Amino acid sequence: MKTTLLRYPLLLAAALALAPLHALRAGEAESQIAFSDPSKPGTLKIRVLHGDVSVHGADVKEISVKSESSAQSPTPRKDGMRVLSSSSGYVLSERDNVVTLEYGGEGWTGGSSDFDITVPASTSVVVGSALHGDFECADVTGDIDVRTMSGDVSLDGTCGGALVETMNGDIKVKVKSLAKGKPLSCTSMHGEVTFHVPEDAKANIRFRTHRGVILTNFSDKVLVTKTEVSRGKDSKHLVLVSPVAPAAPAAPEAPAVAEPATPATGASKSDDDWHGEVRDSVREALDQAAEATQEAMAAVHEGLAEARIEMSGSVPPLPPMTGGKVVSGTLNGGGVEIQAATLTGDIALKKSD
Repeated sequence: MKTTLLRYPLLLAAALALAPLHALRAGEAESQIAFSDPSKPGTLKIRVLHGDVSVHGADVKEISVKSESSAQSPTPRKDGMRVLSSSSGYVLSERDNVVTLEYGGEGWTGGSSDFDITVPASTSVVVGSALHGDFECADVTGDIDVRTMSGDVSLDGTCGGALVETMNGDIKVKVKSLAKGKPLSCTSMHGEVTFHVPEDAKANIRFRTHRGVILTNFSDKVLVTKTEVSRGKDSKHLVLVSPVAPAAPAAPEAPAVAEPATPATGASKSDDDWHGEVRDSVREALDQAAEATQEAMAAVHEGLAEARIEMSGSVPPLPPMTGGKVVSGTLNGGGVEIQAATLTGDIALKKSD
């Protein structure tokens, strides 16, 4: 009898200890939604104002969404009324093989909410209006379009095309394979951009940075490049190569009154003039790049202010980036276009692990 009495308090204590854990798991709701035509690749559009988003491709037919926030039910109330005002929940809808996930809108004053989403692997993913939050996408073979105000972007196992733009954040793209006609383009105003591509990948590259450096661990025989200093949007570029001093020009005919000869100092006057022109050109290019950087940053701040006012709309595209250092070339003879640009970060092209 004593054993029985002791057993009940222990069972009660165990139940109470597990109660908070059970409540936490219950708080993470899960919703599913199917494409209207599962036989065709669909598109997922994500508009999350505040929160981290993670997307995983898998061998599934439906899209499933896990979040601490709950989905708003489209079911009418018992009194037949529909709720039009914003709530703390997210909206998940589908039309014409396009699934839309929306969280937050104009005048949003709610908190952030994270989302873990599983999609069919062939789904294309579009992120259109995130003001703050990181985005991760793995094992998705469809095209990926991400435009966010602030947050890191990580793509893993990419097989399709990708367009990534962020005002503030690092961008990492791990490419599983490059597809013909599917370019990769990444732009970050204040962040690093890193590509991991297979060692035998064939690509044309063009990287631009103002205050960072451009790096690679491919050999110069595999990745053949040239470096330029861009003077501005409509001006020519100065190609930086190992300089070879030009042959001295033929001496002009002696003037009526000969000027006193300048003593030789180990380098011809033509060499001094040529090197001086190069230095002046580089200095001019850097000055113009600095001006372009200031103009671009001013445009960024203006665009950010407008986006904050119109939070329900899409993130505007980043302003064109000009000036800075530009490296272009071919990887394994050339192929798919890979482009990257950043104001203050480094750009790296690495071999896949």
